[in-house]
Amino acid sequence: MAIAPKAAENAIGLEEIHTERQEHPKGQKTFTVEEAVETIGFGRFHIMLFLIMGSTGVAEAMEIMLIAVVSPLIRCEWQLQDWQVALVTTMVFFGYMVFSIVLGLLADRYGRWKILLLSFLWAAYFSLLTSFAPSYIWLIIKTEFLPTKYRGYMLPLSQVFWLAGSLLIIGLASVVNPTIGWRWLIRIASIPGILLILVFKFIPESARYNISTGNVAAALATLQRIAKTNGAAMPEGVLREPAKERRGRFKDLIHPKYFRTTLQIWIIWLGIAFAYYGVILASAELLERDLVCGSAAPPAQDSGDDSEESHSPCHCRSFGPAAYHTMIISTVGEIALNPLNILGINFLGRRLSLCITMGCTALFFLLLNICTSSTGMIGFLFMLRALVSANFNTIYIYTAEVYPTTMRALGMGTSGSLCRVGAMVAPFISQVLMSASFTGALCLFSSVCVVCAISAFTLPIETKGRALQQVK
Repeated sequence: MAIAPKAAENAIGLEEIHTERQEHPKGQKTFTVEEAVETIGFGRFHIMLFLIMGSTGVAEAMEIMLIAVVSPLIRCEWQLQDWQVALVTTMVFFGYMVFSIVLGLLADRYGRWKILLLSFLWAAYFSLLTSFAPSYIWLIIKTEFLPTKYRGYMLPLSQVFWLAGSLLIIGLASVVNPTIGWRWLIRIASIPGILLILVFKFIPESARYNISTGNVAAALATLQRIAKTNGAAMPEGVLREPAKERRGRFKDLIHPKYFRTTLQIWIIWLGIAFAYYGVILASAELLERDLVCGSAAPPAQDSGDDSEESHSPCHCRSFGPAAYHTMIISTVGEIALNPLNILGINFLGRRLSLCITMGCTALFFLLLNICTSSTGMIGFLFMLRALVSANFNTIYIYTAEVYPTTMRALGMGTSGSLCRVGAMVAPFISQVLMSASFTGALCLFSSVCVVCAISAFTLPIETKGRALQQVK
């Protein structure tokens, strides 16, 4: 039978006056947060959480894809060279990298909900959501509320929201860029993130986080709220408080118990981001410059053209309707492999599934070098987007599952920072090296994916079917 929240708070409050940790009478039934989450099961609360938190993926995807759709216009208006365009993109991800670590530390120390709200408030003020990377925090919140058997199904489905955001910004760009300009597109793209602040009050703090800090009353109240919303019963007994441990310490990530796992996860995150953003930016470059059949040179200009643009060291060619259509088709690929990805994650396991998709990503990067028609090029881009998206789905789940609650946000945050390192390097390969050596750029992308596939296959811990760890 569930314990009333008010009575529980009063009882726990009195106990904490006399002792730092609860002592339960011998023979009294107790339960952990993990047991409560599994007993309550999946229901209306999780659907509401999925919709609210998934909507943050819409906002973030819009900001990420914004880079691809405004780069040609910025290049044209500011007369930038390749390395300057790449630097603009890199600085966005530099901000992302710095705040991934900062927010990870803060989320483990002060709570997931507070830091998620802070990141959106800060981002709304600066209208640059990508610099504050809330995605891994909302993923942690969803992971910590989901029963074990649902994590491998629900988290990959979040990709639908990312797809929606990507398609929305491409559609807006096709209308806004030619009419009122790219600056208005940036302003419009910041609106969803601002609106989401209004619904954050419906998201409770993680019960796992509260119990790890010793706030048993808050954890119990959250669990009872979830049970009530789902129409389910709480486990019998009293919520058990684990031994208190220090939270959010970087040295825990490199402790001998986790050092190898952490190192390999960092390699994989870096490589996946390198490949993912490389595909997005390379797609834009292919469309902007018409780089087909391995040709790196833009169409030759008429020798009699004495315009300022003809003498500029920078090429200037904006997207047309056909380019936007191609971007939409390739972006839809992000959910094409979701059913297979879900099956692989849940039946083959996280490690083997990631190894297979990373290996296939390496193959398709090489296939992109085959001289083919525009239809064939779109098909390769479609499959690449599908594969790199599947890679992200799997590593997100694995990283959230492998670390205990006391260091989960920090583990995700540092991984997110390495992810941004890969994203920072990708523009110089997709927007600079690809112009000089198309084949060389593709081989580099493929080689990195092979290294990630090997790292995934040799990860020391498989998390399929494994309960989330509360303490180290």
